[in-house]
Amino acid sequence: MPADAHPEPTEDEVRGYFESCSNWGRWGPDDNAGTVNLITPQKRREGAALVHSGRAVSLAYPLDTVGGPGNRNPAQHFLRFDHRASADYIGLVFHGYATTHVDALCHIFWEGKSWNGRPAAETVTSAGARSGDVAAWKDGIVTRGVLLDVPRLRGVDHVTVDAPVRGHELEAAAEAEGVELRPGDAVLVRGGRPAWLAANPDAAPGVPPVPGLHADCVPVLRRRDAAILGWDMLDARPTPYPMFEDPPAPGGPVHVLAIVRLGLPLLDNAFLDPLAEACAEEGRWEFMLTVAPLHVRGGTGSPVNPIALF
Repeated sequence: MPADAHPEPTEDEVRGYFESCSNWGRWGPDDNAGTVNLITPQKRREGAALVHSGRAVSLAYPLDTVGGPGNRNPAQHFLRFDHRASADYIGLVFHGYATTHVDALCHIFWEGKSWNGRPAAETVTSAGARSGDVAAWKDGIVTRGVLLDVPRLRGVDHVTVDAPVRGHELEAAAEAEGVELRPGDAVLVRGGRPAWLAANPDAAPGVPPVPGLHADCVPVLRRRDAAILGWDMLDARPTPYPMFEDPPAPGGPVHVLAIVRLGLPLLDNAFLDPLAEACAEEGRWEFMLTVAPLHVRGGTGSPVNPIALF
């Protein structure tokens, strides 16, 4: 296919995504759950019906207690014990590029607005968020999951900085795998982060230049009515769009558009290599996915251990 068959959108076209992809008001002015509203009881049953072999795969990285590039706030873990019992203390700043976590809809703002058009200044306080907090998903996110394996589509080990994951590739990967993207799905996009880091030992997650998803993935996720996006590489940075780089947008354009305008939760730093292996061995790229955030009232997200069941 010619390289210009899918030209990059202009900055004006990307700016248009703020309106064309918006879900503001779709579930009412007071909504806090966003696209998780698309996961109906029927959708959960659809996900549960995919469990045949009973194989379970974790999509979480282990908590990293060693600081360094890409992990500026390492997790804290120590034990207290005596001859009767032992107990843990765990402390962590889970946002960033080390811990597997889900972003709540109060996590990102754009031009002073948060999800559903609420003023950012009224959304959060030092004591917690007033709206869009992770407690909106206290009953868990359980649905049909689909893995879109972009390195497999491209026939490479990993995505590169000069070739971010494009929106048309999400649909091409689904077609190549023989799966249909349906409303309420958990869309998991693999870029091959561990292989990229191994091939680029001087690189660090989240420190540009980094490979990841292009902004033009957002219209595909909106058109397909994804309920949650899980990814291992996050936003491609830097972007070719000054609006997101000066000053740098938090997370990147996909973070901004997904959370603020779509109301789409993000499963950041998902460990998708074991899932890709399981999908290949099982011969299918759809499964039941369970994401269970901690019930943190006013929380901007939660560390999670997502489980795929085949």
